[in-house]
Amino acid sequence: QVTLVESGGGEAQPGGSLRLSCAAYVTLYSQYNLTWYRQAPGKQREVVAAMHNDGAPEYTGSVKGRFTLSRDTPRKIWHLQMDSLKPDDTAVYICNLYTWPMIGAPDDYWGQGTDVTVSS
Repeated sequence: QVTLVESGGGEAQPGGSLRLSCAAYVTLYSQYNLTWYRQAPGKQREVVAAMHNDGAPEYTGSVKGRFTLSRDTPRKIWHLQMDSLKPDDTAVYICNLYTWPMIGAPDDYWGQGTDVTVSS
């Protein structure tokens, strides 16, 4: 069953840009958190950017001013625009959607990940 699908990964040169997308094929309740994680080889998974349903995006310090998280709510797609890329941004990027109804259990979905490689 397809739940979250990431796209847009690939290769870029330092200083370049990529745009990742996370499309949700699940029920989206009024309350949700959408989070982009990344995991570089040999490193722990870290949060890159996150967005609550009614809040402004938040970013980890190393990507502030370079990455922008936006949403297309009707289409249930979130975009992570990555500019001024650095080799340290090289990682597998994974989106996570945590959504919960007013009454009932939450749903927690993970995408399969998309590779981003930044090198000259």
